[in-house]
Amino acid sequence: MTGKPIRLAYFVTHPIQYQAPLLRMIAAEPSINLKVFFAADYSLTRHFDPGFGREIEWDVDLTDGYDYEILPALNPETPLSALHPISYGIFWRILTGGFDAIWCHSYARPSHMMAILAASLSGKKVFLRDEDNLYSSDPPPARAFVKKCLLQIVKRLAHGVLTIGKMNREFYASHGFPDRKLFSMPYAVDNDWFKTRIAEAMPRQGTLRRELGIAPDQPVILFAAKFQPRKRGDDLIRAFHRIATDGTSKNACLVMVGDGEMDDAWRGLAGEALGKRIHFVGFKGMLELPAYFDLCDVFVIPSALEPWGLVLNEVLNAGKPIIATDQVGSAYDLVEHGKNGFMLETGNIDQLSNALRKIIADPVAAQKMGTHSLELIRDWSFTQDIEGLKSALRSYFPERVS
Repeated sequence: MTGKPIRLAYFVTHPIQYQAPLLRMIAAEPSINLKVFFAADYSLTRHFDPGFGREIEWDVDLTDGYDYEILPALNPETPLSALHPISYGIFWRILTGGFDAIWCHSYARPSHMMAILAASLSGKKVFLRDEDNLYSSDPPPARAFVKKCLLQIVKRLAHGVLTIGKMNREFYASHGFPDRKLFSMPYAVDNDWFKTRIAEAMPRQGTLRRELGIAPDQPVILFAAKFQPRKRGDDLIRAFHRIATDGTSKNACLVMVGDGEMDDAWRGLAGEALGKRIHFVGFKGMLELPAYFDLCDVFVIPSALEPWGLVLNEVLNAGKPIIATDQVGSAYDLVEHGKNGFMLETGNIDQLSNALRKIIADPVAAQKMGTHSLELIRDWSFTQDIEGLKSALRSYFPERVS
C-alpha cells in the first residue's frame, strides 16, 4: 500500500446491532479512514419498535470503536419506515468533507439519494449495499415504479454494488448492472461473538429447560422473529399441530421467541390443547438469544418476502439444522437442501410438517446437518466482508488499498 488511507463515508439510517462490530473492524483497517453518518439515533436509547410492537433497548454497544455523527432530522420521533427518517446535512457533508468514496446502505430514501447526488457532483466514488432481491418485497404499483426509476439513476451514478448474497446479486444483474460493478460483501454477523456466547450458554441449558418446563430429552423447535404477518409464525404453529397430533413429533415442543402485532392471534392459534408444548417467551435481546440457539434441535424461518434474515446466520453458529422458505434471501447461500436443512415452498404446511418430522425422527442425521451448518458459516464472515469492501475500493484506488 502506498499513499494516504482512503477516506470513506458510510451513510445508514441508524445504528444497527449487526453492523457495529463490522464497522469497528473496518475502522481498524490501515488503508481505510472511515466516517459513519447516521440519519437518526433510533436504536441508541429505549425506543418503540413497530415490528416488535413494544419498546426495546439493545443490550450491546452500537457505536464504540469508530468515528460517527448523527445528523439532524426533520422528524426525529417518527418511527423508521420507507421514507423516514428524513435527515438533513448529508449533502453538504459529502460535498465538502474531503471523502474519496461514499458507501450508502440503501438508495430509495430521500436522504440517501441526496448523499449519492452529492458524491456524484463532487467526483467521489459511490458504492451501494442493501437487501433487495427479486422476492423480497411486493410494493404498491406507484412505489414500485418510483423504485424502478431510482434504480436507473443509481445504475448510472454508482461505481459499485456490494452484494450481500446470491439473490441480491441476481436482483442487480436483472436490472442491468454490469458484472464488473458487482462486488461480493456477504451479509454476515459476528460469528466469533455468537460462538462464544453459545458456548457460555451450554452449561446452563438444563436450567433454561427447567424454567420453560421442557424435559431434558424433549426435542425443541425454535422460531425467533418479530411477530408480523410476513414472518408466518402461524404456518409453523399449524405444522407443529400436525406432527403433535399424529404421533410423529417425539413429544417435541415449539419455542416462539419475539413479540409484535400477531402475538394474540398466534397464541390463540396455539390453543389450550397443545399450549403446554408451545412456549411463548417474548422478546429477547442479543445477550439472551444465544441460549435459545443452543437449546433448540432445529430452527425454522418460515417467512415470506424476507430480504435476508440474519437470525439464520446467528443460529448456524450453534451448529443447528435449518428449515427455511424459498422467500428467505439468506437461504440461497446458507441452506443446502438435505445437507444442513431444508428449503421449502413458502406457505406449504405439508412440506414444513414433513421437514420437521425428518429432523426430529433422526437425531444422528440432524447432528450431521448441524455440523454442516458450522462449516457453511465459517466462510460467511466479517473477514469476507472486509475483503469484499477492499476489493471494491481497490478497483478504483489500486495503490492505496492493502
